[in-house]
Amino acid sequence: MINNKTRYTELIKSEAKRLGFLSCGISQAGFLEVEAPRLERWLKDNNNGEMRYMENHFDKRLDPTLLVEGSKSMVSLLLNYYPEDTQTEDSYKISKYAYGNDYHHVIKHKLKSLLYFIQDEIGEVGGRAFVDSAPVLDKAWAAKSGLGWIGKHSNLLTQKVGSFYFIAELIIDLELDYDTPVTDHCGTCTACLDACPTEAITAPYVVDGSKCISYFTIELKENIPSEFKGQFEDWMFGCDICQDVCPWNRFSKPHNEPLFNPHPELLEMTKKDWEEITEDTFSKVFQKSAVKRTKFSGLERNIRFLKED
Repeated sequence: MINNKTRYTELIKSEAKRLGFLSCGISQAGFLEVEAPRLERWLKDNNNGEMRYMENHFDKRLDPTLLVEGSKSMVSLLLNYYPEDTQTEDSYKISKYAYGNDYHHVIKHKLKSLLYFIQDEIGEVGGRAFVDSAPVLDKAWAAKSGLGWIGKHSNLLTQKVGSFYFIAELIIDLELDYDTPVTDHCGTCTACLDACPTEAITAPYVVDGSKCISYFTIELKENIPSEFKGQFEDWMFGCDICQDVCPWNRFSKPHNEPLFNPHPELLEMTKKDWEEITEDTFSKVFQKSAVKRTKFSGLERNIRFLKED
């Protein structure tokens, strides 16, 4: 006879699939012992650059039970964003995750639906939904939940679908059946380390965030340091180089989430179009996109930096 824990686990995983999530893994909420010294060292080495928020809530980052009182389970979820079509060759590039609507809103809606479903089907279950918006080490939890392993480029990887997906989680006060981690399949491959033009991957599994193209084009508010001129390979918002060269991403399949489809004009815009972009066009093309985070002035700064190469 199936016990309640198993029944609830199966219910949650099946509803996650129905909501369009790629996969769902579950682990026991608690202190991340292995990650604690790694995070401490990473921060000590100033790998977070100007991202000072990474230094906040250190304890909560490592222990979700401090973030959500009484929590027992981390429900980790993946949502595919790999696009059917990409930008034209003669273009400044945007990271694929930002092609469509801002993922925070799309995923938050799905997570809340999943939480309401759990409460309707199982009863009084307390919990919170997280998408990149709180001190949660989502990649560590996804790996702990058996959804993949953390690759040498520090992104979560799976053998079947690579790494082009978002990670989100529900932290709930319900005991469930827990999944186990999978093994690392990077082997001797160093494709991501060799391809990173700014040498941000300083060693296997270690990324200096302050040297990453995504950091410069999104997080950094000041001018981009001139010593990095000529190294951005036309990336104006984010960067996908370490994922594009990863052999496991040959298994990526296009997503089926209409909200992630790009504005029709986005894929056709050439370098000349980007150089002449107006604030009106920016607002129209990126009306609901994560690109709005860098603002029109930030995108202009990035384009100017690339143009001067």
